[in-house]
Amino acid sequence: MQTLSNASRRNFLKVAAAAGGGLFLGFNWTDAEAAVDSAVTDLSLAGNVPGAVPGVGFNSYLSINPQGIITIMSPNPEVGQGIKTAFPIVVAEELDVDWKNVVVEQAPLDNKKFERQVAGGSGSIPHSWTRLRKAGATARMMLVDAAAKRWNVPATECTTASGFVMHTASNRKLSYGELATEAAQLPVPGDVKLKDQKDFKLIGQSIKNVDNPGIITGKPLFGLDFYREGMLFAMLQRPAFGYTLKSFNEAAIKAMPGIVDVLTFDNNVAVVGKSTWQVRKAKDALKIEWTKTDATESTSDHNRIFTELLNAPTATVRRKDGDVDAAFKSAAKVVTAEYQCPFLPHSPMEPMNFFAHVRPDGVELVGPTQTPDLARNETAKLLGISPDKVTVQLTRMGGGFGRRLKADYAVEAVQVSKRVNAPVKLIWTREDDMTGGSYRPSVRYRFQAALDAQGNMIGYKLRGVGINEGNATREDNFPSGAVDNLLIESVNHKSAITTGPWRAPTTNFLAFAEQSFIDEVAQAAGKDPVKFRLDLLDKAKAKPVGAIKYDIDRMKAVINMAVEKSGWGTKKGADGRPVAQGFSVYFSHRSYVAQVGEVAMVKDKPVLQKVYAVADCGIVINESGSRQQVTGCIVDGIGHAMFGNMTFKDGVPEQSNYNNYRMIRLNEIPDVEVHFVDNGIEPTGLGEPSLPPAGAAVANAIFKASGKRVRSQPFIQDEAFKRIL
Repeated sequence: MQTLSNASRRNFLKVAAAAGGGLFLGFNWTDAEAAVDSAVTDLSLAGNVPGAVPGVGFNSYLSINPQGIITIMSPNPEVGQGIKTAFPIVVAEELDVDWKNVVVEQAPLDNKKFERQVAGGSGSIPHSWTRLRKAGATARMMLVDAAAKRWNVPATECTTASGFVMHTASNRKLSYGELATEAAQLPVPGDVKLKDQKDFKLIGQSIKNVDNPGIITGKPLFGLDFYREGMLFAMLQRPAFGYTLKSFNEAAIKAMPGIVDVLTFDNNVAVVGKSTWQVRKAKDALKIEWTKTDATESTSDHNRIFTELLNAPTATVRRKDGDVDAAFKSAAKVVTAEYQCPFLPHSPMEPMNFFAHVRPDGVELVGPTQTPDLARNETAKLLGISPDKVTVQLTRMGGGFGRRLKADYAVEAVQVSKRVNAPVKLIWTREDDMTGGSYRPSVRYRFQAALDAQGNMIGYKLRGVGINEGNATREDNFPSGAVDNLLIESVNHKSAITTGPWRAPTTNFLAFAEQSFIDEVAQAAGKDPVKFRLDLLDKAKAKPVGAIKYDIDRMKAVINMAVEKSGWGTKKGADGRPVAQGFSVYFSHRSYVAQVGEVAMVKDKPVLQKVYAVADCGIVINESGSRQQVTGCIVDGIGHAMFGNMTFKDGVPEQSNYNNYRMIRLNEIPDVEVHFVDNGIEPTGLGEPSLPPAGAAVANAIFKASGKRVRSQPFIQDEAFKRIL
């Protein structure tokens, strides 16, 4: 049993006995302590709690009404990762309630009550795990104390289950609803005991997403669904990269039906009107003259820049171990390979959109954002007002993948609302989303490995060149620490093309390149690719070189389970021939994932048939949601590795919609078999770690099936893949 003590009474908000009674608890997630004041029975009003003590920091709210309904506020943005379900599961587990009696509400942005209201970096659960558990456990203990006091028995003789406190010796029990008001009057417990993992009833089970009924029945959950009576609609025409606005047919657009105004800012032309259709028609009728600047670039320029910078005499050294030059001079064999990926749009199903109403007394924002605090702060900065005057209500997001970590589209809505002095719903079209967005940076890597006569890797070099990537490497990831002589460098090229986080930033392609190259090195060494990796890990364990910043045992565990579950090297097809399998393993966002891809040659073409995935993300909170996370990452990873490509001509994106930007199709999605390592450690994140290894598992399987190495993405444009087809 884990014990957390020294609860701070001043950080526990207790809200007691307003109309109808009940218990309302607010929890400070900084130290997971709690506090009280007066009661509410409707948590849809939790953003404005009557009688709440001012200045007390807290993030999560748990209410229990006299009828026994538990309402849990979920503060983090829901972007499809299932956090709106997972957070309440953790609280409900420690509270010891029946899940069917739990109501979940999305909390608004509130820095005074909540901490880290961000959906990014696979960090929500790792950050809040203990805080959430303590939130539920604190409330449970107060309810037990209330029952013990009423029965005049020691609290230690009482137990809880499914929303009831029970005293077995006297065969008595009371519901949480019956005890809620009394519990609110009691002192906050100083010591809070958390459940043993063996006693979990909800955590680790498969629980349906709390928004499923609303999604299936078309309830207005998403930003695009939001509507406010009297609001105007706006769309923007943005410049291509490296262009400035010169002129446009302003008078003609203003004269079109339903158009209220046309305005310009930051090289954008904004069309504002009474309906989305009227605004879209007017936007399509814009005739804009742009001025081209020297900052424009084409994909051909990027290819030239990559070659120049990979061969440049200097680069930023990220890590250096041993004597690399000597290792390569003495090598019996040197393996060299280059890998390149293109820019990629995020392509969420729901394009960018946001509602803004700039008023004299403040600003109201409503919409889908992964970083609501950034939207608020950028708005305040733009208008020169205090952030306290900006409210942000979160909607569910129809995908984000890192794109909604930025606040540009929210600020655009604010700019338009300010100029037209009215509430405005800004909407991006699919073409806007793909051509005016923030892309995954394009990168090229050059790897080199030095092998001795026994096939041992004695030297390793990596130089990564990225466009707006900063450091295109993860210098401390495997195989760093396992090679005596190692050099990792990076070079960055600044471009007018806007880039930003894309699901599993940097590692989304770096893992493909690293894991593909390690397979090539293993082949050159004449060794099984899985054993080659395990040998390197054993070397790092026995005789580490420099810092080891990954967990060797956790990585070995996912490798060994993937070997077992996939029948690595022993599996045969219906024809009795060995199945072509490819292996990949990667550590990112605190978690470890190993994958095995299976490819068959069908009519002389490689067809991906199955992917085995083994993930170590610590304790799995929701089995259903976790499997969906892993599967979604794999589909996303292999889809973009095989098909995704964004190219430019003089700063103008050449792909603008799904008719010329290839996405993976339903009939191309393989069977995905997911397994989890049960090691009992605290959760370490799952929204991104399964994507990085996916591409390499497939590429290595393609090599096994066809003998062709695929080194560039998208696969369908790699020359080796074209020769197979």
